[in-house]
Amino acid sequence: MTETVLSETPAEGVRQITMNRPDRRNALDRATYQGLIDALAAADADETVRAVVLTGAGGCFTSGNDIKDFAAGGMDGPRVAIDFLTAISTAKKPIVAAVEGFAVGIGTTMLLHCDLAFAGSGASFRMPFVTLGLCPEGGSSYLLPLIAGSKRAAELLMLGEAFGPELAQEAGLINAVTDEGSALAAALDKAKALAALPPQSVALTKALLKRGNAVAVAETIATEARHFGERLQSAEAQAAFMAFLTKR
Repeated sequence: MTETVLSETPAEGVRQITMNRPDRRNALDRATYQGLIDALAAADADETVRAVVLTGAGGCFTSGNDIKDFAAGGMDGPRVAIDFLTAISTAKKPIVAAVEGFAVGIGTTMLLHCDLAFAGSGASFRMPFVTLGLCPEGGSSYLLPLIAGSKRAAELLMLGEAFGPELAQEAGLINAVTDEGSALAAALDKAKALAALPPQSVALTKALLKRGNAVAVAETIATEARHFGERLQSAEAQAAFMAFLTKR
């Protein structure tokens, strides 16, 4: 684990993984991605863990990729991000997300790979890939049309505008909207319920639910990653990064 990723056991059978860079709105740099990968692997390998809760510190889920880290890191940044997406999309234990504050970019697309997700009423979602001169990632170009419909997916991915938890629920990204500040409690309740069920049955049910789309998701993540890496080096993306960093 790294200090930017916290791992704890808030209840029997439940592993809570917390993105912990509150001063950066939990922006994901390379070290944090690796910490998440390690935490998910540890949870899958631990027979005492029956459910995972994924959340962010300081009242924020994550503001997405750390643009400064990515801009300076060449291909290392996107590579570890893809490794994380592969890890979360193939995790064997059920994952329950608790979203408060910002869920930007990969902060939204990773929810497509969580089994359950809850968001506080003040949460804000956004997938600004086009705005940054990039393209969708995390299998979102396949999974989002599947769960939200093609028109809604085009709206959210092409325009890249911010949207609230009600629309996130309508689009199938979350299960329910909670009172602000209560998403983690809701996620922990569901994780405890999952942990109390027969673990092999839970694992098999998750595997069967994922089975139908597993190959397509893996292929889409890889295809998106190739295009994402190319776009990252493009003049459009570099100009967008510079404008973003100049405003900060």
